[in-house]
Amino acid sequence: MGSAQTRTDKKLQTALEALVKNFHGDVGIYVKNLKTGSIAAIHANTIFPTASMIKVPIMIGIADKIERGELHYNDKLLYRDSLSYNKDDIIGCLADSTFIDLSKVQLLSITTSDNTASLWLQQLAGSDNINNWLAAHGYEHTRVNSHATGREQYREKYGWGQSTPREMAGLFEQIRNGHVVSPAASERMYRNLIRIYWDGIALSQIPPYIQAASKQGAINASRSETVLVNAPHGDYVFSVITKNLQDQSWHAANEGWQLIRDVSALLWHYFEPDSNWKPSAGMEKFSVYDVP
Repeated sequence: MGSAQTRTDKKLQTALEALVKNFHGDVGIYVKNLKTGSIAAIHANTIFPTASMIKVPIMIGIADKIERGELHYNDKLLYRDSLSYNKDDIIGCLADSTFIDLSKVQLLSITTSDNTASLWLQQLAGSDNINNWLAAHGYEHTRVNSHATGREQYREKYGWGQSTPREMAGLFEQIRNGHVVSPAASERMYRNLIRIYWDGIALSQIPPYIQAASKQGAINASRSETVLVNAPHGDYVFSVITKNLQDQSWHAANEGWQLIRDVSALLWHYFEPDSNWKPSAGMEKFSVYDVP
């Protein structure tokens, strides 16, 4: 799960603690400079609900099946309308008995966070298989809780999935380094993670010409995002996960989403101090953010 070096960046630690001081809810943050190995962490080992961030472990489960020859990335899948979770999903709008490539289902699961696609992939990968892979590779707390053996009490507490900021950031780091399933599988997954549609939260505070891999999660009382930034002066990864939010609104100014934006902006300018980039005036007219 990455380097054993854990030198704390005290200046960054102080800045992050100031950001969360008056936050109305529980928050965990983990930041790692992948060039130097230095970190900053706030409740980074605390378990939080992942919401849609669990789609990254689901993607890993599919990649593992492909690597084993049990699935193929370009398999034609038969969609049945019984799979539909939400008609707002692109996959959920397909006509019954439509054939679609597994590759497209996987891409939509990550890029648009399509829930119908993700639940379909979870069935194909198998929740227990996903959890077994996570356990075997040192992820103690990251788990799929739905349709998984012995996970009902955890599903009631955390919902679809659970993780910690440190472990979510670790997954991204390992994917970026080519260490998840195989180098080829990691490359494919990273390519999916850099094509995110939901770019109105953390990604909105990073210049559009900078590559960043990301996945968000959102339910009423929790807003979260994990990002790995391919920054000019060295890659860095961060995960911000929240729970027990007082502000459970679904507008762009939700306190949880704003905290993630603030952390992302702080980190960009901290690691790239010579950058004078900032979001263009009026970008709110062209921004997207998570919806239920």
